[in-house]
Amino acid sequence: MRRTYARATWLFLRLLGLTYLLAFWSLHTQILGLIGHDGILPAAQYMDRARQFVATEHVGVDRFRLLPTLCWLSAGDGFLRALCLGGTALAGLLIAGILPAVVVPLLWIDYLSLTVVAREFFSYQWDALLLETGILAIVVTPFVLRERLRSPIDPPRLGVWLMWWLVFRLIFGSGLVKLASGDPTWRNLTALAFHYETQPIPTPLAWYVHQLPSWLDRGSTAAVLAIELFAPFFILGSRRLRHLTAGLFVGLQAVIALTGNYAFFNLLSASLCLFLLDDASFGTLQSSVVGDRGRLIPRVRRAIAIGITVITVPVSALALTNRVGIGAPLVSVVAPIADLIAPLRSVNAYGLFAVMTTTRPEIIVEGSDDGVAWKPYEFAYKPGDPRRRPPWVAPHQPRLDWQMWFAALGHYEDEPWFDNFCQRLLAASPDVLRLLASDPFGGRPPRFVRATLYRYRFSDWTTRRAERVWWTRERLGDYSPVLSGS
Repeated sequence: MRRTYARATWLFLRLLGLTYLLAFWSLHTQILGLIGHDGILPAAQYMDRARQFVATEHVGVDRFRLLPTLCWLSAGDGFLRALCLGGTALAGLLIAGILPAVVVPLLWIDYLSLTVVAREFFSYQWDALLLETGILAIVVTPFVLRERLRSPIDPPRLGVWLMWWLVFRLIFGSGLVKLASGDPTWRNLTALAFHYETQPIPTPLAWYVHQLPSWLDRGSTAAVLAIELFAPFFILGSRRLRHLTAGLFVGLQAVIALTGNYAFFNLLSASLCLFLLDDASFGTLQSSVVGDRGRLIPRVRRAIAIGITVITVPVSALALTNRVGIGAPLVSVVAPIADLIAPLRSVNAYGLFAVMTTTRPEIIVEGSDDGVAWKPYEFAYKPGDPRRRPPWVAPHQPRLDWQMWFAALGHYEDEPWFDNFCQRLLAASPDVLRLLASDPFGGRPPRFVRATLYRYRFSDWTTRRAERVWWTRERLGDYSPVLSGS
């Protein structure tokens, strides 16, 4: 009996709509502070430079491939907010099942447009995963005016296979890069002894898990590697093995979500596993599933599926093998295609925490009126005040707080966006100050701003009871020079 995946597709599109809704809503709350006119990396300035380059180099219509964004029309604050609000509205339509074959491509275009102009603030793997999922979702989305649960449409089998391939790469790639990196913490199974403390924004539960004995950390690390390296191959096996893969991966995502704030990554990753469950898994009678009506629609869907498959499968295979330094056959044929579609950011390799960070440097930003007395700017979510409990913030992603984590791992000179951020503090930009939890200067500009580097550690049970702190810290030195306003 031919297995169908209509129910899985229906539920997947609802969860995809929810993911887009959360992503656009989260971005709308911070878009102006990040890339608005008075933000850290103004999109309008970026597009002005792009127009100058196009005029100087005489780049024709290829500009739209090199920078595929609707911000060619405008990059003003109103337009940026409209892109976020428009994406939120489109996500609502997808959840309601209205014109899904039109809405899904528009959501992809909208999110891609913001990704291009937000640059560093959209450099996360879940942004790449959402773009790739969004373009593959076009293949499985039915051509109907209103998609209804009582009569779901079975997707093309090629679309199901594309989703299997994405799930395989997402899981297996995450395990493969950990071993290929040569990082000793993964090889000696101590990675999770550091992870809960050093990840970008831990949850409160991470503090408690960090206190568990080392043998449990080693066992958990071994379990993660086993799931990521072996479970993906079960997708190629029997129906029960695919169910096992879905259960293992969703369970892993649940544990990650409980101990770390990773925006919408866990929801999106888990939703992809729905394609490992056929309609019989939902207790659905085969007779309730319908196929495409007429002759034209199936042909159009098949052509779209074939076109996307021919392009994405070899390019994604090359991306996976390149990520671990293996190389791939036919690289001379695939590489030009990969370069051609690279600006679309929709065919990617995956693998979080290939090299585990074993210490937690943290940047504390301070302002002063006289260069003697310094007052700290408190961020909304990243560690600052040692007495403040780690937050629950996902599925919202505070992108400035995340970028501060990456900046602390590098050097001030290599992070030009951070200098821009400090300049906005010196100018007391209201949009940027709204990204913070508190402004010690009450909205007026300080004369000086500096950044100091600390090492943060989770407190232990004794210190927590005695001092009522979640973190302990020690000063490492200056991160940036003292900056002054005009």
